[in-house]
Amino acid sequence: MRKHPIYGLMAEFGSPEDLLAGAHKAHEAGYRRMDAFTPLPIEGLSEAVGFHGTKLPIIVLIGGILGGSTGFGMQYYANVIGFPLNIGGKPYLSWPAFIPITFELTILGAALSAVFGLLALNGLPTPYHPVFNVPHFELASRDRFFLCIKARDPKFDLEKTKASLAGLNARRVSEIET
Repeated sequence: MRKHPIYGLMAEFGSPEDLLAGAHKAHEAGYRRMDAFTPLPIEGLSEAVGFHGTKLPIIVLIGGILGGSTGFGMQYYANVIGFPLNIGGKPYLSWPAFIPITFELTILGAALSAVFGLLALNGLPTPYHPVFNVPHFELASRDRFFLCIKARDPKFDLEKTKASLAGLNARRVSEIET
């Protein structure tokens, strides 16, 4: 009987080519909940582990629209509803004067939604992650390449997945305890 619940299995590779080939084979085998850790970007790895898109652009668009609407709305309320002043016969809704503040709040809303959306979508801050328990994982920032298949994957079976990862030219396969 297991003392701690398992987070998944981690395979260590010595080269980016081995990791990329292993990720493709794992994806072809039906594994969908996996992640890769490398010291450098590897072209094609994100597609190999099943990462296809992000919701960040729509979050930034919504943040920009809300920021711009807020800027224009504040000025509209102040100049047309709250305290209308007739200065030189100009209309109360003199929208060209509202453009600079509307533009600045659009940029501010988009930038803030980008920062906080990025943090939320990446699950940050994460002061602890189970993969830090894997022996030799500190080499992921130097010269090793790791592929993690998570236990919550529908196809995950401890023995079958371990055998599958061992057959991918991995240096070692480790269990990740939570």
